[in-house]
Amino acid sequence: MAKRKKLEGISADAFIADTDRWALEKLEKIPLLPKLIHKFYELGLDRWFYCYNMSMSVRCGPTQYKTLYSIMRESASILDMPEPELYLTSNPFPNAWTSGVERPYITLRSSIVETLTDEELYHLIGHELGHIKAKHVLYRSVGAVLFPLMEMIGRRTFGLGDVATIGLILAYEEWSRNSEITADRAGLLVAQSLDLSVDANIALTAGPQRLRHEQSREAFMEQARAYQDTTMMDELGKVLIFLSRTGAYSHPMPVHRTQQLERWVLSGEFDRIMSGDYAREKVAAGKK
Repeated sequence: MAKRKKLEGISADAFIADTDRWALEKLEKIPLLPKLIHKFYELGLDRWFYCYNMSMSVRCGPTQYKTLYSIMRESASILDMPEPELYLTSNPFPNAWTSGVERPYITLRSSIVETLTDEELYHLIGHELGHIKAKHVLYRSVGAVLFPLMEMIGRRTFGLGDVATIGLILAYEEWSRNSEITADRAGLLVAQSLDLSVDANIALTAGPQRLRHEQSREAFMEQARAYQDTTMMDELGKVLIFLSRTGAYSHPMPVHRTQQLERWVLSGEFDRIMSGDYAREKVAAGKK
């Protein structure tokens, strides 16, 4: 892999998906949201999450899992952002997440490290850094305890008449899924290779297995395009799947995410950013 290009001064606005912005605007119009955020801080949940994560994970550093630490450091440098803390925890089900509103950190499960190559980990860690840079962490942290928080402020999710509660849940789930499209773009900007990002998605979708050498990037992309290019009856089936299943997930379907990433590349936006044409962070007055 050629040396990766650092995107000096890049702003999250350069890669935030329009659907992410649209869904966030809808979410922030829900009157119940500020009450939940206030309760989140009042209870000190951000600090509690941090302490719990530290008690159950190993913090990576120059002398502790230095390969992972080096990938994270380089990835943060590419996106021109402060380095978060990085943790590794044992779990057989591949996953990774970002948390810590005031003290951001990324946690990788051991199985996801086993599933991906070092090069593919650039996409994964770039994805998690994208959540931090795009300021997703507060709402995602609140969302992690959404139901208990609503119970604490006296709202019930089981009654049929609480329209505000139902509206908040639906708006949050919609935004959460769209925020993943933004984070995927950040992963690609760090990996700097659509092939690498696609390979990472295939590995995470198929899971760790001994036939990894038989996977086909081209076949997976054909599958992703076929998923989008469907007949009327297939479209109806996708709507029914969305209504019955997707609402239960915080992430979009993996094949859909990969196809959205390819579309972003085909739009020319990725190449424009890599050539240096992108929105930059505003420099504070008095600073150079």
